[in-house]
Amino acid sequence: MEIRKASVQDLDQIMQIYEKAREFMRTNGNAEQWGDDYPSRELIEQDLDRMYLCIEKEQIACVFYYAVEEDEDYRWINGKWLNEEPYAVVHRVASTGIVKGAASYCLDWAYSQIPNIRMDTYADNIPMQRLLEKCGFQYCGSFERVGLDKWMAYHRA
Repeated sequence: MEIRKASVQDLDQIMQIYEKAREFMRTNGNAEQWGDDYPSRELIEQDLDRMYLCIEKEQIACVFYYAVEEDEDYRWINGKWLNEEPYAVVHRVASTGIVKGAASYCLDWAYSQIPNIRMDTYADNIPMQRLLEKCGFQYCGSFERVGLDKWMAYHRA
């Protein structure tokens, strides 16, 4: 597998992957986190320079957002981060299912870039919580986003 930046030519495929991810979430008890239309095409276009693809045999195995930046939502959590050093964030991870372990590969790649990664997931997203723990992330607390306090903060340092 290899990681590469997404391009405008990948947009249609990326949106299809996110649609399938929303369907997966709904059928696995997590209908609220992304609802019916998150992430929007406009958001992906806006963030395209921070969108990455995991490629296996010329097919997209996983898509994700990666950036070295502070996340405003992470400023105050009900808990404590592992450290206060500069960090990278990973958001919107969605696997196509064509390769087992693609999402783990992406998280390990992100950590190899900067070994201080913060992420979050929704309290109802049990598959993502398991993935994060399997990849060495530690639960650090919760926080509120869009009026809901069901967001779980994870950190790997």
